[in-house]
This record gives sequence, C-alpha cells and structure tokens, in this order.
Amino acid sequence: MKLNQVTLSVSDVTRSITFYQQLGLQLIVEDLPDYARLCCPDAQATLSLSRVAQVMPGQTLIYFECADLEQRVADLQGQGVQFSMLPTDQPWLWREAYLEDPDGNPLCLYWAGDNR
Repeated sequence: MKLNQVTLSVSDVTRSITFYQQLGLQLIVEDLPDYARLCCPDAQATLSLSRVAQVMPGQTLIYFECADLEQRVADLQGQGVQFSMLPTDQPWLWREAYLEDPDGNPLCLYWAGDNR
C-alpha cells in the first residue's frame, strides 16, 4: 500500500496554494475557489486543499521530509513564515521544525537522515 494524498480543509484555497508552494509543493490541479491539488517534489504523494466555510484545525500533524532542512527553514523565515519551533534534535534522532499553515493546520519539516 502507498499513500496517495492527504486532503486539508482550508478557508482560502488561493492563499493556501501560495503557502504550500513556498514549502516547495507544485500545483497540479486548480479548481478555484473550491479545490487545488499539489504534488510533493519527489512526485510520490499529493496534498489536496478543499475549501470549507470554517476550518477546525485537527490534531493530525503532517510531516514533510527535507534533506536541506536548515536552509529551507531559513528561506521560509526570510519569506515571513513563522515557526513555533526551529530545527531541533529529537530523542528519536530526527531533526524537526514545527509551523502551521494559514488556517492553523499543524506541519512538521524534518530530516531523518539514516535514522528512518
């Protein structure tokens, strides 16, 4: 079995497209104002954005693995993206940084290296 896509509820699809493109995802489907689908750079999984009247951010944390974690975080900070935790070594041997998308959906950018 292989994960194909995750769909997030968002209040403004256009705003969310911009945010997720900042993270490095590529827009592959755009049906504004209600829907968009973006592809991860490795083309193995996609993220869909679906417009809802009110977003209720969940407890589900989406992880994006980044070999260039430090540089990516610095670049995003330079673009005004706020992080709740900058890259930090974790006891499980991953290096993780935490942030939220514009609707408050929690995200983690991480690098696991050989510790997968």
